[in-house]
Amino acid sequence: MKSSAITIRLDPELDRQVARAAKRTGLRRSEIVRDAVRRQLALAQFQDLRRRIMPLAEARGYLTDEDVFRDVS
Repeated sequence: MKSSAITIRLDPELDRQVARAAKRTGLRRSEIVRDAVRRQLALAQFQDLRRRIMPLAEARGYLTDEDVFRDVS
């Protein structure tokens, strides 16, 4: 699979955090950043889906997460 490269700028503290995480896990800094991007994209997709489905759920009486859990459990 062909990959592409991008350049990002990190403030010094975030750069230190990435470096510490890489050292602690044994992963390369680029792997840490790729994982963070994947997670952020998944979170954004979840939030978008939740925003789109909420009107339908509310129309059926699901107002909170607990309402859903109650019926699913």
